Amino acid sequence: MVEGKTTLQERTNCGEVTTQLIGKKVTLTGWVHRRRDHGGVIFIDLRDRSGLVQIVFNPDEAKDIFADAERLRSEYVIKVKGEVRQRPEGATNPNLPTGEVEVYITELTLLNSAQTPPFAIADYREVDESLRLKYRYLDLRRPEMQANIIFRHQVVKAVRDYLDNQGFLEIETPFLTRSTPEGARDYLVPSRIHQGSFYALPQSPQLFKQLLMVAGYEKYFQVVKCFRDEDLRADRQPEFTQIDIELSFVEPSDIQDLTEGMIAYVYQRVLGHQLVTPFPRLTWTEAMNRFGSDRPDLRFGLELQDFTDLVKSCGFKVFAAVAQSGGQVKGLNVKGGSSISRREIDSLTEFVGQFGAKGLAWMFIEQDEVRSPIAKFFSSEELEQIKAQAQAEPGDLLLFVAAKPRVVAAALGNLRVEIAKRTGLINENSEDKYVWITDFPMFEYSEEENRLVAMHHPFTSPCDEDLALLQTDPAAVKAKAYDLVLNGIELGGGSIRIHSRKVQEQVFQALKISSDEAMDKFGFLLDALGYGTPPHGGIAFGLDRLLMLWSGADSIRQVMAFPKTQSAMDLMTEAPAPVSSQQLAELGIVVRTK
Repeated sequence: MVEGKTTLQERTNCGEVTTQLIGKKVTLTGWVHRRRDHGGVIFIDLRDRSGLVQIVFNPDEAKDIFADAERLRSEYVIKVKGEVRQRPEGATNPNLPTGEVEVYITELTLLNSAQTPPFAIADYREVDESLRLKYRYLDLRRPEMQANIIFRHQVVKAVRDYLDNQGFLEIETPFLTRSTPEGARDYLVPSRIHQGSFYALPQSPQLFKQLLMVAGYEKYFQVVKCFRDEDLRADRQPEFTQIDIELSFVEPSDIQDLTEGMIAYVYQRVLGHQLVTPFPRLTWTEAMNRFGSDRPDLRFGLELQDFTDLVKSCGFKVFAAVAQSGGQVKGLNVKGGSSISRREIDSLTEFVGQFGAKGLAWMFIEQDEVRSPIAKFFSSEELEQIKAQAQAEPGDLLLFVAAKPRVVAAALGNLRVEIAKRTGLINENSEDKYVWITDFPMFEYSEEENRLVAMHHPFTSPCDEDLALLQTDPAAVKAKAYDLVLNGIELGGGSIRIHSRKVQEQVFQALKISSDEAMDKFGFLLDALGYGTPPHGGIAFGLDRLLMLWSGADSIRQVMAFPKTQSAMDLMTEAPAPVSSQQLAELGIVVRTK
């Protein structure tokens, strides 16, 4: 066995060795996936990116290299030459595309040996994720991970092809820009040349894609990295990828139609099946009223029921006081929920407490009575009205929350999903459900900042009929904004943008952004709006989140080549890391330790 090299032209990919090549000589390269010694004959599953093929070292046909073959171990990198043959009857592997053939080897070249990996590549068993991330280059060798990364490429390729066919231009925007208030914290980059000043890594290309519309490009897209310094979870990373789209001379329906066409195209081309469009549309108000969430999971029913008017004069003071003071009393009808135990109800009570609810009232609907510790506070007529409102039948369980509208929505919106998971209403066979959420409020009140903040971002256009309210009642303004939701998870969102400087300034005023601050932070945009800006709008999708959902992965880390941990650490490169005092001095930075 000798050291050697190979060329692309002479290689055959392992996964392409099929019955069509029987009797032909092939050159293969790859990693030793598995090695088996059967009575003096050595069988090796050879792996490359395309798949696996079984190669055979028979001492009768490979006498000169057999001793070298015996020394091969897992993850050794080799080059072999041999003849493709039909596998013997009964020895085929129907689970492999190459399972009907094997390659009898006559030449063997060792390209590199390998240490024993910290976890098995071939017969992988679940190991701590931190170990996988530390040795990510090995984790990425696993066929499951390679399938995810290949899938990512296929989806991005399909998106690019679709948008190109629709007349879009892919245009890059800067990574080094200025810090602007967009919601999350910016990642800052110090300037050596302009000491004391900082660039910011973009949270999104929002302002630049709008400027491209001002510049007359009409149809822009970009598969782009974005950066946000925020707390992480399974579907968040400090750096993530967006499919970013912007168009001129459009209405919300144009962008929604384009999006549905793009997703249907990807489904057909990559996932191999038809997707039914158009997707249903719900206004934000309807979604909140029915599901308690602007990201409703429509794979099951269990909709919220409003009992506020029915209980304003009831004898149960908790309900009556909330209903009379502007709060809400809403509930869920868990069909067949009589099998749920008191212990489980206590668990659900603790669950809704996470969202601010002070309690969870309940009623078991039985054949001749309502069993509940609060039933005695209601007249029989009131109980019948509650049952009618909930469409309750014997065997059902009614659950109630009474609180401020925001608390009721958060508690019951999350509770319906939790109950669906516990009772099997959601399972792996549940059909995917897409839905557009439209007509969002323009602003929401931030108790932390004691002011209105933009629900999406401050460049979202108000609905035309609400323009006058910007100065008199901004909280009542609705926006030309829309989100696309899949199975209770937001895939992406967008809006029609403000193309009038006057309207943009009014929005800044409603947000209590002073004229001086607006010019300091967004002066270039305000100036641009004065030079013939067309009406425009767009949408952005979290690519990593899309891939997570479409592939069935547990987190976006499974569909990213080199992700970071939930504490924003790269365990492989050990970033972030301290830098030398010389580098800091060049930047004019002094690090202060706590």
